[in-house]
Amino acid sequence: MHSLKKILFGGLLLLLIFIVSACGNDDASPEAESGSSGSGGEITIGYSGPLSGPAATYGEETLKGLEMAVEDINEEGGIEVDGQNYTFAVSTLDDKYLPNETAANAKRLVQEEDAKFIYSPHSGGIYAMQVFNEMEDFVIMGYTSEPGVTAQGNSLNVRIPPRYDQYLEPFTEYEMERFGEKIAFLPTASQYGKDWSEMLQPVWEEKGGEVVFNESIDFSKDTDFQTIVANALEQNPDVMFIGGPSEPTALVAKQARDLGFEGGFLIMDQAKLDEMAAVLGGDYSLLEGAISTTPLVNSEFPGTAEYVEKYKENNDRDPSAESAFHYVSLYVLAEAMKAAGSVDDTKAIMAAMDEGAKNLPEDKQVYVIPEVGEDGGFGSMLRVSYIEDGELVVVGE
Repeated sequence: MHSLKKILFGGLLLLLIFIVSACGNDDASPEAESGSSGSGGEITIGYSGPLSGPAATYGEETLKGLEMAVEDINEEGGIEVDGQNYTFAVSTLDDKYLPNETAANAKRLVQEEDAKFIYSPHSGGIYAMQVFNEMEDFVIMGYTSEPGVTAQGNSLNVRIPPRYDQYLEPFTEYEMERFGEKIAFLPTASQYGKDWSEMLQPVWEEKGGEVVFNESIDFSKDTDFQTIVANALEQNPDVMFIGGPSEPTALVAKQARDLGFEGGFLIMDQAKLDEMAAVLGGDYSLLEGAISTTPLVNSEFPGTAEYVEKYKENNDRDPSAESAFHYVSLYVLAEAMKAAGSVDDTKAIMAAMDEGAKNLPEDKQVYVIPEVGEDGGFGSMLRVSYIEDGELVVVGE
C-alpha cells in the first residue's frame, strides 16, 4: 500500500512538472521562434446603403465589391499590422437611400459593432454622417463623385470615385456639337442630382446653350416617367440630361425614345452605359448619342481582367464600376492600416491613405488610384465613352 502511494505521488508530481513546463514555454513555440504575428482579431467594416427600393440594384452592387475584397483578403491570410494578424468582416444595414436612415445606421454600427470605417454609396448619406463622424471617431468611406463631400474640411472622410465636375465640359461639348444647344434636365431628385444640375447648368449656358426644361425625378417614388418626359419633350430639346441609378435611368431613356425623342443623352456618372444597355435589351441602339463614363469592362487597368473574370464566376453578368471601386478601396484602406501601424487610429490611417494607394498590389489595381489627396479624395484618370452607330466608343482609343 505504501509503495502504491509512492507511485501515485510520483505520477502526480511528474504531471504537475509537465503542466508548469508547458505553461512556461509559450515563447518557445514554433510561432514565437519564427517571429510570426499573433492574432489581432477581426476588423468590422460598416456599410449603410440602399438594399431595398428602386436603388437596391445599385446598393447591392456596391456591397458586392466590398464583400469580394473582404473574402479575398481573408483567404490571403488577412493583413499584418504592427506584428498582429487581422481579418475583415462587413456589417450591413439598409438605408433605402434615405440620409436620415444612413445617420441612424452609422450610430448603430459605431455603438453596437465598434465600426471605425463606414461605407455609404450616396452623397446624402455621407453629408448626414459628416455632422458627427469626427466626434464619434469613424472614417466615412464615401462612394460619391460629388465634389462637395471633400470640400467640407472633414478630416475623417474619403471620397472613392473621381469628382464628376471633370466630366462637365467634355460631355457638354460632345452633345452640343452633335445634337444642338437646347437641353432638358431630368436628373434624379437626390442631393447628388441637384448638385450635378447646379454645376452643369452654368457650363452649358457659358458655351451658348439653353436649359429649356428643368425638373427632377424621385426614383424612390416614381416608376412611370411618361408624364414628366412628355412635358420635357414639349420644349423640343436637342439633348436630355438624365441620371441616377442605372436601371431607372435606362427606363427614362426608353420612355423618351418611345415618345419620339431622337436627340442625345448627357448621362451623369452614377448611371452606367453598359448597365443601362442591359436593361434595354442588351444593345446600345436606344442609347445612340449618349455620353457618360467608360464601363469597367471596357477599361484596361492592370487588375481589371482578373477582377471581371472572378466576378463573373459567381454572377450572371459583368461587374460595374461601383463594385470595382469598392473592391479597390478596401485594399487601399488595408494598405493604409499597414503603413500607419494601426487598425483603429483613424487619424493615422487617414494620413497614410495616399501611401496605401501607392502600395496597392498591381493585381488589385482594377482601377489605378494615382493618389489620395489631403482632402481624402481618390485621384483617377478621366474615363469618357459615347455611343455612335450603336457602338460604344472609348475616348482616347
